Amino acid sequence: MGEIIRFVPKAEQERARLIREARAIYDSIFPPSASHEVPQTSEESVKN
Repeated sequence: MGEIIRFVPKAEQERARLIREARAIYDSIFPPSASHEVPQTSEESVKN
């Protein structure tokens, strides 16, 4: 009885769709697992 239904304009739906599509393309080029790698500090790179 206390249910609220939110009206979502078509423009907002389209914007959300485009963002999802762009994120999928970005993730296919730059996989999310690569972004979690810890970068080496300059000190560590000198040791290697």
